[in-house]
Amino acid sequence: MKIDLTDTTSAKINTGLIQARRAIGTPAVGMVLTLVIVTDEGSAYDALKAATEASKEHPSRILVVIKRPGRSPRDRALARLDAEVLVGSEAGTGETVVLRLHGELANHAESVVLPLLLPDAPVVVWWPEDGPDNPSADPLGRLGQRRITDAAASEDPVAALGLRADTYAPGDTDLAWTRITGWRSMLAAALDQKHTAISKAVVEGEAYNPSTELLALWLADRLGVPVERKVSAGPGITGARLTVEDGDICLDRPDGSLAELAMPGQPDRHVALKRRETSELIAEELRRLDPDDIYRSTVQFGIKHLVGQPGEESVTPSPAASRATPSSKKAAPAAASKGGGKNGASGKAADASGSAADKAKSAD
Repeated sequence: MKIDLTDTTSAKINTGLIQARRAIGTPAVGMVLTLVIVTDEGSAYDALKAATEASKEHPSRILVVIKRPGRSPRDRALARLDAEVLVGSEAGTGETVVLRLHGELANHAESVVLPLLLPDAPVVVWWPEDGPDNPSADPLGRLGQRRITDAAASEDPVAALGLRADTYAPGDTDLAWTRITGWRSMLAAALDQKHTAISKAVVEGEAYNPSTELLALWLADRLGVPVERKVSAGPGITGARLTVEDGDICLDRPDGSLAELAMPGQPDRHVALKRRETSELIAEELRRLDPDDIYRSTVQFGIKHLVGQPGEESVTPSPAASRATPSSKKAAPAAASKGGGKNGASGKAADASGSAADKAKSAD
C-alpha cells in the first residue's frame, strides 16, 4: 500500500503509517530497528532496493531522507516536507517512508526524522554515497547507534579511509570493510590449518580500491609482517599471498566469483568468494550493533603507516619509527590510491608475540 503526502508533517506521517497498517490488516509492529538512509534522488532507488532486500532478514522501518534545498534564493527560503508511505508488499517485511525535504528544512533533517524513529529500537544511519566528514558529529549520525559509510563511493576512496580514521567513533563502519569479510575468514581459516611463521604478505587488487587497502592493512596490523600492495586489473581484490617457511599460502580470485586456495603440502581447492550485492553487505552490518574494534584498529593503523610516493613500493615503518617521525596525513592516501605497477599500503609492524594464526583468527 502506498500513501502520498504533500506539504505534510511528521505527525501526519505517523498517522498515515498507522492507517496503512490497519488497512492491510497488520496493526502490530514487528520491526527490530530503524534504518535511516541519507541520499539524493539519483541514488535513492538503488539504496532503497538494497535496504528492502536486507529487511527480509532484519524487519525495519526504513526512512529515506532526500534533501532538496533548491537552487534559487526563493526555493531555499521555502520549507516543505513531502512523503511517500509504503507498507505491505511494496516495503518488504517492514515499512518505508521516503522523505523529501525542500528548502530550509533540508538543513534540519534530524527534526523531521526524530519523531519517526521506532521507540526503544536501535537506529542505524547509512550514507550510500558521499558521507559526512565526521559521521558521529552529523545531526542525523548522532541519532544512530551504528553509522555506515562507503569509501568506494567517494571521489578519492583511499583518502576517505584516512578521514574515517581521523574521525572514528564507536559505532562507525564502512562497506569497504564489509566487502573483505570473506577474505578475512578464508585467510584466518587457512592459518588455522597451518601453524607456521609468516615472513611477509602480498595483496593484489584494483587501484583506488579501498577494500584492497583495508585487507593489506588488516594483515599488517594483525600479523606484524611487511605487506606489499600490488595493483591488478581487478575486479576488486584479486589475490592475497602469505609467505611461510615451506612456500606460499595463496588465495587467488581472478574473476570476482570463484577463488582458488593453494597451501604447501595440500591439494589446491576452489572456494566460493563472490563479490556481494549491496543488500548482502547491509544485511551483514545490521547483524551487529556493537562497535567493531577490529575495523577501528585496522583503519587507524593505516592512517599512521601508509607512506611513500605514487608509483613506488612503500614500507610501513615500525611503531618506534612512526612515533619518532609523525606521519603525513596527505601522503598516506596518495601512496595508496595512485596508479602504477606497485603502490599503496605496504605494512611493516613490530614483531608480535604468539602465532600468526591466533592473531588473524581474532579479527572475525
